[in-house]
Amino acid sequence: MGKKIIITAALCGAGTTKKQTPYVPITPEEIAKDAVACAKAGAAIVHFHVRDEEGKNTMETERFVQVIELVREECAKANVDIVLNLTTSGAKFPEDMRLAHLPILKPEMCSYDPGTMNWANSYVFLNTPQFLERLGLVAQELQIKPELEIFDGGMMGNVDYYLKKGFLKAPLHYQFVLGVSGGMDGNIDSLNFLLPKMQPGSTWSATGIGRSHLPVLLAALSAGCDGLRIGLEDNIYMDKGVLATNASLVERTVKISELAGREIATAAEAREILGLVKHV
Repeated sequence: MGKKIIITAALCGAGTTKKQTPYVPITPEEIAKDAVACAKAGAAIVHFHVRDEEGKNTMETERFVQVIELVREECAKANVDIVLNLTTSGAKFPEDMRLAHLPILKPEMCSYDPGTMNWANSYVFLNTPQFLERLGLVAQELQIKPELEIFDGGMMGNVDYYLKKGFLKAPLHYQFVLGVSGGMDGNIDSLNFLLPKMQPGSTWSATGIGRSHLPVLLAALSAGCDGLRIGLEDNIYMDKGVLATNASLVERTVKISELAGREIATAAEAREILGLVKHV
């Protein structure tokens, strides 16, 4: 078998709705249940967004604490281990709120979106220089590993800048999120453009949005990725017209990875590969 591969499950994101698929977890109980199911299926990392009582995206600290405490409780009951990766994105929320849950919950990882873009040509996905500087320093202070979510080519140069200025610290971990309208296409050409621009000694993972989900997964595997991200945040289908669950997407990714000669990393192995610190 080849080097171990880290599977990340992105459970719900900020926008996937029950109208689109009844399987997207929205409530704290649903999110915790899916986190356990994905861990059992082979995911080492779970990437979390949270929703309010109406199912809408929120960055409220109280809601994050409620959800993640329940996730930890349910994982302990089920005797499963996951790496916690908490989002910091949310352009409509105050920057203080986007950071407030980190020192309280102390996850191993958090998202770091190194640039602003016109997301799907519908709204501004805002990440100001001031916010990125603050987030980088907070992550270093709390020993939380930033996951560098790369949507477009220019973000690679931004990463280089924040590393040079000390707001990021090597070794870096890139998460290529491809196929968002307004960003780079979800295909092997985009990976071929991005991969040579990584900082030396970095690790990387990839995901494709919607119809590019499986093509990016296969392209990343062929390019020797360290990880793959899947989940209903990025794609709701197993096949055309066939709705997926988070666990079924993990199970398929495990099978494909093993067919490609890759052994699946546990959460403990993911921490070692990525240099993570488990605080709780």
